[in-house]
Amino acid sequence: MTIDPLAPLLNQKKVLIFTGDIYEDLELWYPKLRLEEAGASTTLAGPRADQEYVGKNGYPCVSDAAIDGLRADDFDALVVPGGFMPDKLRRDPQVLQLVRDFDAAGKPIAAICHGGWIPISAGVYHGIRVTGSPGIKDDLINAGGLYEDASVVVDRHHVTSRRPDDLPDFCRELIRLMLVD
Repeated sequence: MTIDPLAPLLNQKKVLIFTGDIYEDLELWYPKLRLEEAGASTTLAGPRADQEYVGKNGYPCVSDAAIDGLRADDFDALVVPGGFMPDKLRRDPQVLQLVRDFDAAGKPIAAICHGGWIPISAGVYHGIRVTGSPGIKDDLINAGGLYEDASVVVDRHHVTSRRPDDLPDFCRELIRLMLVD
């Protein structure tokens, strides 16, 4: 059987993407658009619904939902972009519980660059092979992660990458992981 590369393979899949002030523009928009191209629906969630957040490089986005009240049961995967946004969001107990719920359910959690700060604070990287921005390498190791310097690392339901240059590999592996769910 041949699969049409243009067919929307992720129909019916729902992906939650965190957003907030000073998110890394490419690390939010590239996965969002790539996942939608593959047929998934995406929800941008920030501290407040219908709020405009400005990326690190000035590109705006408007949240579809507030993080408060969201449930991992309503989504198939989570994307955590980098930038400075993760440092603020990881202080929110609801964000951390949501990540723990995705982890407990074995649903894909994809974090890129500084996005790894959120799963670190949620305590879900112990014993997991991961990568991330060189700036958080020590944080990943101190959280019990098994750090690898690679464009993408997949371990069970975790997908991690280092920087915007890794986005093609990051999205390819996230989509591949979502197809086996």
